[in-house]
Amino acid sequence: MAGFSFDLSGRSALITGASSGLGARFARLLAASGARVALGARRAHRLAALAGEIGPAAQAVSMDVAREADIIAGFDAAEAAFGGVIDTVIANAGVDGAGLATAISEAEIEQTLAINLKGAILTAREGARRMMAHGVTKGRIVLIASITAFEPSPGLVAYAASKAGVVQAGRTLAREWARAGICINTISPGYIRTAINADWFETEAGKKQIARFPRRRLMGEEGLDALVLFLCSDAAEFVTGSDFVLDDGQTL
Repeated sequence: MAGFSFDLSGRSALITGASSGLGARFARLLAASGARVALGARRAHRLAALAGEIGPAAQAVSMDVAREADIIAGFDAAEAAFGGVIDTVIANAGVDGAGLATAISEAEIEQTLAINLKGAILTAREGARRMMAHGVTKGRIVLIASITAFEPSPGLVAYAASKAGVVQAGRTLAREWARAGICINTISPGYIRTAINADWFETEAGKKQIARFPRRRLMGEEGLDALVLFLCSDAAEFVTGSDFVLDDGQTL
């Protein structure tokens, strides 16, 4: 029986939202597995610090995913640094857009949709365009969605809608690019303690939410590691258009 490996040596990846949280973890993870990683985000000082921590395999790339011109410039900078096409993309950039539907402003709704949904589509599209132009036959694109895509989440209407859009965008793009050799999938994580939600989960309401989960706990960031490596590797050749719910049973 032929073996398989999650070794990413030779791959060049671009990760958005890489200045903190899950994006920073994905960058460390892929670099540790042999990939060169372009770190895309708006907070340049944090990117520089992370790139210095990871070492020569990392390149900081200033990028606002709500602006297509920024995305194009980010891919240009990454390819110039690595001397070749980006063949692996993780579209992770996002904002929480929290607020009750009757209170959230139009500008907040627009920002959430622009970063979470439009940004993911534009990032995936730019990566795919370049992969196809360079004849990449083992391209990998991973979009980060959320269990709020299909679980009612009061106070997160814009966020939940954006993540539902990400899941459907992933399936649709997978169908469009199926014959190009590009595998595109989405991951819908459960609640993970990050800088965005840490304060909420320290409140009484947040603690009650955790208590309602079957395992009465939040996920750790490491819970996504194996799946991310798999979807970015050659082992995922026959996986495209899928959404992976990885939530420690939170939606049971």
